[in-house]
Amino acid sequence: MAKQGQTTDSGLDTANGLDRLTSAATQAGTSAKGLPPVHLWNPPFCGDLDMRIAGDGSWYYMGTPIGRPALVRLFSTILKREGDRYFLVTPVEKVGIRVDDAPFTAVEMRTESDARGPLLHFRTNVDDWVACDAEHRLRFEPGDSGGLTPYLHVRADLWAKVTRALYYELVDMGEERMIDGRVMFGVGSGGAFFPMADAEEVRAAL
Repeated sequence: MAKQGQTTDSGLDTANGLDRLTSAATQAGTSAKGLPPVHLWNPPFCGDLDMRIAGDGSWYYMGTPIGRPALVRLFSTILKREGDRYFLVTPVEKVGIRVDDAPFTAVEMRTESDARGPLLHFRTNVDDWVACDAEHRLRFEPGDSGGLTPYLHVRADLWAKVTRALYYELVDMGEERMIDGRVMFGVGSGGAFFPMADAEEVRAAL
């Protein structure tokens, strides 16, 4: 692991690199309305930074938690995914970081209704609110210890892992619908339906 002021194997100066990244991200966020347009930026790759997003959504730099929520929020706005890799991107540079699972965590949910029926809103750990619909869908993956783990699409192939407590709330509001000739158990939001599992399997597990 690189020490402060040293370089990584890729040649990136970790201390100066972080300072430059923070400054560039701040300038980009100041000049942008809403989120910075990272999808339009294609700067040169400058190496990997010793930064990691843990499975619970916590950010670490050189093995130490980043304790400033405002800084985590800032970095989250310049996060970009390309294939299976994640990068922090500004107009002038791109650095790689590690993500253990999903880069965000959905920590709060509220339910509203519109003309399409129920509409679920999720708050992420960086205080973004995401309305769950066909464009911001839920998916359910098998969990490491059994059961299912829900993920919410936030933006541009970036997902939020839904907390276990919210998963139980989703199960409580679940319903059965016929999907492609199969009765599926899932949850509806924003006019879309997100199946969790075969309804018979769910009934057998209860």
